[in-house]
Amino acid sequence: MGIGTSMANTFVIEVIDNFKCAVMLTTNDIAQVYDTILSIPGMNETVKIDLKMSRKNVLLLNRVIERGLTPKPDDKASNLLEIVSEDALKELTSLAEDCLKKAGLTELSEKLKSLKQ
Repeated sequence: MGIGTSMANTFVIEVIDNFKCAVMLTTNDIAQVYDTILSIPGMNETVKIDLKMSRKNVLLLNRVIERGLTPKPDDKASNLLEIVSEDALKELTSLAEDCLKKAGLTELSEKLKSLKQ
């Protein structure tokens, strides 16, 4: 029995003789799965990650983290942020800022943000 993804929030389960049954998961179902994964023993352990990347990718990573942490009212995926602790969100924000600082891109990032306004 194999499991594959067909569309967003839809999972297709292949059964005997390629009979397919679609199972729709709600945002709440996905949030419960995510919460279960976060509850696995050892998930709160600190790990050290040594990153070496171009400044361009540091700037992009920072933007991706910021965008991902900024909920949009019409985005169902942003409901997942509701189950994440404030400490975890602050840690991700801090990581994004720290990466910019280490790459010497804090000022450039701020200037780019001001251009959007």
